[in-house]
Amino acid sequence: MLMQSALVALGGATLAAAVSSLEVQGSQFVNSKTGDSFQIVGMAYQIGGSAGYDPSHGKDPLSNGDICKRDAALMQTLGVNTIRVYNLDPNLNHDECASIFNAAGMYMIIDVNSPLAGESLNSGAPWESYYAGYLNRTFAIVEAFKSYPNTLGFFSGNEVIDSVKTGATVPPYVRAVTRDLKNYIKNHADRAIPVGYSAADVRDVLEDSWNYFQCAIDGDETDMSRADMFALNSYSWCGESTFEESGYNQLVALFQGTSVPVFYSEFGCNTPSPRVFTEIESIYGSQMTGVFSGGVVYEYAQEKNDYGLAECNDDGTVNLLADYATLQNQYKKVDFSSVQSVKASTAKVTIPECKASLIKEDGFNNNFTLPAVPPGAQDIIDNGVSPKPVGKIIDISDYTVTHVVKDASGNTLSGLAVKPLADDVSNTPGAAGSGTSSGSGSGSDESGSAAPTLAPQGPLSTAAMIIPAMVGLFFTAGFSLI
Repeated sequence: MLMQSALVALGGATLAAAVSSLEVQGSQFVNSKTGDSFQIVGMAYQIGGSAGYDPSHGKDPLSNGDICKRDAALMQTLGVNTIRVYNLDPNLNHDECASIFNAAGMYMIIDVNSPLAGESLNSGAPWESYYAGYLNRTFAIVEAFKSYPNTLGFFSGNEVIDSVKTGATVPPYVRAVTRDLKNYIKNHADRAIPVGYSAADVRDVLEDSWNYFQCAIDGDETDMSRADMFALNSYSWCGESTFEESGYNQLVALFQGTSVPVFYSEFGCNTPSPRVFTEIESIYGSQMTGVFSGGVVYEYAQEKNDYGLAECNDDGTVNLLADYATLQNQYKKVDFSSVQSVKASTAKVTIPECKASLIKEDGFNNNFTLPAVPPGAQDIIDNGVSPKPVGKIIDISDYTVTHVVKDASGNTLSGLAVKPLADDVSNTPGAAGSGTSSGSGSGSDESGSAAPTLAPQGPLSTAAMIIPAMVGLFFTAGFSLI
């Protein structure tokens, strides 16, 4: 880990600082240096949507340092400590972007799949898409991101199980991919990096998916196919809802005995609009933090589905939307210094043994015999991908944002820049750059530069309604080698 001896003036040259890598201990993410549990204050980050991933033109969401600097500064001001990135090209260099988010005190959750053919499991026929070429691509993603200390974890799948029909065939293959990824990490990374699954919040299959992935085959708690974390994309809290009306209370009851960290990999219903984000106080309140480890707001950049907080224009300028300021103000209602300073529990969790009786829904797969590693894949697991992507934290000479950014009233923000935080400090909602190490209070901010606080714009609707939200990516099968 590269260390920073002192924090210097905003925008000036600095040695590379690093957040502390997180570990999984039972049902919590834990800062290994402080022993504090960690709550994800996350943001889905996929600039340009699916089109933002364009390997043929050397483009993905973490390939442009200037854009990452712009967005990291805005998300740092907002209070984000984690980004989720869906589609990435392992052959591109991500050092600058990873280093910028690292300096801003933000972790990265990385999906290993993409929408392109041959780069994900086919939920309709997973056996057709589970082969060495596909796995080679997922391992290359691991290689590209394993050395960044702010890589929090990898998702082996996103909403691949969305019904009892897909639940009948897909689970063993997702679990096999998890096994293969974890074995690759064990052989080629210098630390254990969590691997888990991002589920659709479809109540017919949610509990069975969770049980299928968290249990230990033959009671072996070291079982490499067992997920290290479980997340769900949930849009059940809409408008001025409540803990009970949204069904959040049912989710807390469901996951009460989880043996792995559980969190929202997407949340933020956009009906009614503008959004009010009243779920924030519940997600980071006493009703949930003992079971859930926070969540990821969907999403940063505006797309056709109207979930964005910011319009990111082709010329690099940004127009912040009213939802950005609303979310910022909801975060300010939470005492995150207390939320992030809770010592991790040392109580041993109970890991269920994989048995058919764990599965409740008739038709969901209750067989825990996994497919064998495909021909040729074990050699890659043992010896590594070739060519092998390499990632490392680098020095950033200037954190100043050069793009024009306007708030929801059309006012241009001045002095926008990433504020590099001290070593082992993660970002926190509040004044940008103040930071909170995972449990040890405020970090220093020696820049002397105040970050903009944006007032919400427009009226807020009080209507509340529950809508189905299936915003996960649809993946098809094919063949592709790195």
